[in-house]
Amino acid sequence: MTPFLRRLLYGILFGVLVYGAFVLYSGYGEIKDSLQDFRWLAFVGALGLASFNYLLRFLKWEYYLAQLRVSDVPKGESLLVFLSGFVLTITPGKVGEVFKSAVLFETHKVPVMVTAPIVVAERLTDVIAIVVLIVVGSIGFPDGLPWAAAGAAVVSTFLIILLWQKPVLLGLRWMHRRPGWLGRLAPKLEQAWHSLRIVARPSALFLPTLVSTIGWGAEGLALYLIVSGFGVAISLPLCIFFYATATLAGALVPVPGGLGVAETIIRQQLVLVGHAPTGVATASMLMIRTATLWWAVVVGFIALSLLKRRYPSLLTNSTAPKSV
Repeated sequence: MTPFLRRLLYGILFGVLVYGAFVLYSGYGEIKDSLQDFRWLAFVGALGLASFNYLLRFLKWEYYLAQLRVSDVPKGESLLVFLSGFVLTITPGKVGEVFKSAVLFETHKVPVMVTAPIVVAERLTDVIAIVVLIVVGSIGFPDGLPWAAAGAAVVSTFLIILLWQKPVLLGLRWMHRRPGWLGRLAPKLEQAWHSLRIVARPSALFLPTLVSTIGWGAEGLALYLIVSGFGVAISLPLCIFFYATATLAGALVPVPGGLGVAETIIRQQLVLVGHAPTGVATASMLMIRTATLWWAVVVGFIALSLLKRRYPSLLTNSTAPKSV
């Protein structure tokens, strides 16, 4: 078994164990009873909203490629490359999505160090957008402010590091003078650093952040649809708040795909703040995570399969898995 498949299977197994624990904790009978009157069209709508977010994120990917002057990739193949990164969504902080940079190198020979910083810029704009959603959703509800403050602190720290070039440049110069692998790595890191400054400069943050805000807001709306499908009345701003805080916590805590962290926060907030029955809260949590997290993995598999048909050498032992 390749390291790529082994990593993916570990993530899936971890997810199964986490969800099994939630079902046992909440009681299978309560969850089953809550599904009796569920309107399944709401779940279809949730899948549609999650897919809409994927489309918006692809537009961000194209925007960043244009910023880096990568223009020789056909849009259809660029879409497949982007979606293929979802296969490794179940990795800490979604850093496995840098896999799409490795795929782009294997299919179109675009250097990984040129496009890998896009993942950092994507996460930065996502965190900013989620903080905005938390602040908006927490108006008159102070419990979300600590999470908003944590996200704002992460964003501020990153921007300070990005704008304060001197320490980074000194570190790169020191690496250049080192013998062995440090010296060999320095030019690649320098290339990645210059790409990162292009895609994450303050003037390039507004549009991608706006797109992220709409996209993640759509997934918050998906949670609202699912909860409403159970006949439970929780306001849209609260549902967006629940989903945004859970997403941010899952991104900040270094566990694969935020597994266990995001689920716990969604469920607890639905019960304690939204006053949803335990069975409904657990079922809603499982559905929204299926519609957003696991649906992304399925989409990634489909995209990767289509790319594999066009590029048969993709994902051989000597290529993509080692590049991630």
